[in-house]
Amino acid sequence: MPQVTIVGAGSHVFARRLIADLLTWPALQDSTIVLMDIDQEALNNMAALAKRMIQERGVGARIVATTDLERALDGADYVSVSIRVGSSYQHVAIPAKYGIMHSVGDTMGPGGVFYFLKNAPAVIEIARTMERVCPKALMLNYTNPMVMLSWAIKDLTDIRYVGLCHSVQGTAQTLAGYINVPFEDVSYWAAGINHMAWFLEYRYKGEDAYPLIWKAMEDPEIYARDIVKFEVMKYFGAFVSESSIHMSEYTPYFRRTQELIDRHTDERMWGVGPRDMSREERMRRMAEMRAEADQEMRRIATGDAPIPEDWLSRSHEYFSRILNACETNVPYTFNGNVPNTGLITNFPNNAVVEVPILVDAMGLHPCHVGALPPALAALNSSNLYVQELAVKGFIEKHREYIYQAIQVDPLTASLLSLAEIRQMVDEMFAADAEYMTF
Repeated sequence: MPQVTIVGAGSHVFARRLIADLLTWPALQDSTIVLMDIDQEALNNMAALAKRMIQERGVGARIVATTDLERALDGADYVSVSIRVGSSYQHVAIPAKYGIMHSVGDTMGPGGVFYFLKNAPAVIEIARTMERVCPKALMLNYTNPMVMLSWAIKDLTDIRYVGLCHSVQGTAQTLAGYINVPFEDVSYWAAGINHMAWFLEYRYKGEDAYPLIWKAMEDPEIYARDIVKFEVMKYFGAFVSESSIHMSEYTPYFRRTQELIDRHTDERMWGVGPRDMSREERMRRMAEMRAEADQEMRRIATGDAPIPEDWLSRSHEYFSRILNACETNVPYTFNGNVPNTGLITNFPNNAVVEVPILVDAMGLHPCHVGALPPALAALNSSNLYVQELAVKGFIEKHREYIYQAIQVDPLTASLLSLAEIRQMVDEMFAADAEYMTF
């Protein structure tokens, strides 16, 4: 049976979900599951919960918990990575002083670049440790910013790798709800880059379902749930993955002014809090909710409360499905992030792309997509060159490339002068000085 290592296992939602998923597959139910985190208390709680889940399932999986990275990776066949280094507060707060109102700040713009600079050393350390102690293992990375981290891993290491996200399958399910059809009757073909992959085809029972999506957009209730993505479809011709609040910060169209933000934001959209709540209030409420969730998980982990039934069911995450395909040779197709080896022909060959991938016991087989429609490729490219420059700056330890990355960011360039951008970047470097490696 395989050894599956979960790095960042203290996550009380995500790690729990991956462990539960593993236990639903006969080929994986007797795996050794190694949990690794730098937070000993969170790690202990997750290990206790995992053992309860195994007992509840009546399967033979074995749990090992450690704060030692090398021990966790030694002998691994599969490695999940989902981490965050430090706080991301300054990634959003400093740009906001300059008028750049990030909605998330973990993928693009000044927030996304600095999120990368803080997470990259830790992720590269994991990859290089894998090269030493489990060179044949497959890393399945969930850490953002996905494209930049995947690009750095591609350029700096030789590990087997795929970057995973929830946005394509999540959006596909959401679209099925918008057009009121069963998701099991839907098929689709999506490609582009992470958080900006395009539904080039979306079908219901084999027939083109885009007319149904255009019709659904006319419903004010549905439109209000995804304003930005419907606007992008209206003017560029395709529905895009990820959430509307994410997509709004990757382009210059939606966040330049408060009026634009208000026009393209609705409380019915995913991830949008009450309009009368400040960012500080939202963060405080999120911290309170996290504390409440942590307390509930401790009660369940220690046996003081039953395990909720939905905690044991299989989620829509790709992770366990990929592992099952590798172990059983039953093919599975998913969307993942890999080097562009001619997969999307009007993208740079050194880029990282998100495309359909077939997986079986022989490994990963990314699918050829061909050329994207030029307008869609242009939107992707406006992000790709930011990401390439950020990776180049990190690898070469050269701040000039970081300045340039943020200078060509679409939203930033629409708001600030070059001198203002440089001043902002200097302030961000100073705020995160303890994490910066150059």
